[in-house]
Amino acid sequence: MSDIGAPVRRPYRVGYAPGAYDLFHIGHLNILRHARSQCDYLVAGVVSDEMAELAKGRRPMIPLVERLEIVRSVKYVDAAFVETVPDKVETWKQVRFDVIFKGDDWRGTPKGDKLEKDFAAHGVDVVYFPYTVHTSSTQLRRALDALAGPAPAPGQVTGERR
Repeated sequence: MSDIGAPVRRPYRVGYAPGAYDLFHIGHLNILRHARSQCDYLVAGVVSDEMAELAKGRRPMIPLVERLEIVRSVKYVDAAFVETVPDKVETWKQVRFDVIFKGDDWRGTPKGDKLEKDFAAHGVDVVYFPYTVHTSSTQLRRALDALAGPAPAPGQVTGERR
């Protein structure tokens, strides 16, 4: 009997891949591609501007509505969800995923350990994927800041000839 045309069996039914997805790059695409290969339905959590600022100390360069549209348009993503609370368990109560996917830069860290402990109580697995070290939004932001040069001092007039 042939399995051609039979549905692919994946380890999880609903997966969740949260992130800021600012300055969308190959690392983001890799996480979403790998996550989708592990579940039947993938929800990408896009962190709100306020949540990103709370977590990273700065707002994303790309506004939420644009980041949401970019992520929603990726073929591996079945749905996009705006994260507005820092507690991932609160997000789980709304989305009800079976597995959460994170970059392996979280593995063995206090925040990764807390994530695993919190979700173990709800029967949700935490799966880590390789972090793309050669490209990150932080690196891209630094490069853009370097290209822009130093910011003018408050009250300084720019572009004026004397």
